[in-house]
Amino acid sequence: MSSEKQAEEAIVSSLNETMEHEEEDQGDNSVFSVKSLLWHGGSVYDAWFSCASNQVAQVLLTLPYSFSQMGMLSGIILQVFYGVLGSWTAYLISVLYIEYRTRKEKENVSFKNHVIQWFEVLDGLLGPYWKAIGLAFNCTFLLFGSVIQLIACARTWTYIFGACCATTVFIPSFHNYRIWSFLGLGMTTYTAWYLTIAALVHGQVEGVTHQGPTKLVLYFTGATNILYTFGGHAVTVEIMHAMWKPQKFKYIYLLATLYVFTLTIPSASAVYWAFGDQLLNHSNAFSLLPHSAWRDAAVILMLIHQFITFGFACTPLYFVWEKVVGMHDTKSICLRAVSRLPVVIPIWFLAIIFPFFGPINSAVGSLLVSFTVYIIPALAHMLTYKSASARKNAAEKLPCFLPSWTAIYAVNTAIVIWVFVVGFGLGGWASMTNFIKQVDTFGLFAKCYQCPPSPSSKHH
Repeated sequence: MSSEKQAEEAIVSSLNETMEHEEEDQGDNSVFSVKSLLWHGGSVYDAWFSCASNQVAQVLLTLPYSFSQMGMLSGIILQVFYGVLGSWTAYLISVLYIEYRTRKEKENVSFKNHVIQWFEVLDGLLGPYWKAIGLAFNCTFLLFGSVIQLIACARTWTYIFGACCATTVFIPSFHNYRIWSFLGLGMTTYTAWYLTIAALVHGQVEGVTHQGPTKLVLYFTGATNILYTFGGHAVTVEIMHAMWKPQKFKYIYLLATLYVFTLTIPSASAVYWAFGDQLLNHSNAFSLLPHSAWRDAAVILMLIHQFITFGFACTPLYFVWEKVVGMHDTKSICLRAVSRLPVVIPIWFLAIIFPFFGPINSAVGSLLVSFTVYIIPALAHMLTYKSASARKNAAEKLPCFLPSWTAIYAVNTAIVIWVFVVGFGLGGWASMTNFIKQVDTFGLFAKCYQCPPSPSSKHH
């Protein structure tokens, strides 16, 4: 092993020790204190809970709808395919983070009270143009993702729920989401198995049909929703930075995805089996299941989970804004909370103005997620290690299952081409076609999306 390689590994090891000492100081030397138990989460388990909790969310309720658009077989295959694809690009992001961190540590750059973000990694490794691209795509995706969370809680609740979500300004970073990530995954696990069991107990409706796929537009709209499902790693760098030993993140996203499969595949398959093509007119799976205490509990839990998902989507935006206004290094939680309000208030206002965001959800997936979490990480990884010296001195070794740079480049190239053609191209075409078809139903500040026309309007 070269001396330079040894030096880099020593830097990473030193970095980890520093982070562990900082964590001990924050915990007031009381490992078993309540604050430490609920607030200071930097272990691999915390990262796993964060990834798994953030990945599923409300998409549980729309995956049966996607199955009705695509058919059972395609729905299952594409879930597995995009889950593996998403895990790979999350791995690439983690490798680039460690590479960036290692290089900066060699330059004696300190990150105390500073959260590293994806656009900063791109800037440090590839320059300002890549920083601008990463910042634009990531912030736009997270902005729309935050708006979606508010709209998804139902029109009547947007006002109240927006006020509740504004309290996320008091959560400093992903390091402090320990209890929320744990509870959030419990909520989605309950909801997924409620959907599965309730659909099986209900049985197939009379005359049920499973014709999907019937139209290319519907097929690729459903495929884009699944692409969006496993594209939740726009916050990977922030989650890694919150870890005591970030180099252990490499396979956490894959392990989280494997667990998510146990929630999404059974629930979507069972609901589609029970209701079939009826789902084409019911994008929310709850609407077809009979009222019961179990269903009410699932609805309430998913509403609460919206708060957690909103926090995950909005926190990186808080960091960006803090850096713009010079408040990111401030230790005062209250000062940082006040400085974050200009971010959360416009998001709340946008959710009230545009209550019809559902139809362009898939458009966000095809136009933003495809680049943010699939194409850009794959291209960035190839460009970072394009020179022989960069490959030789890489901070992270190649994975044991793909120990060849040629194979790495082949996989990354295939991902870029596939996602660009199928995700961005065909998915964008399908989602925009669907959007245009429904554009006449939109209205600003509407009481609800696609409200039934009033009796007076029918006469006009």
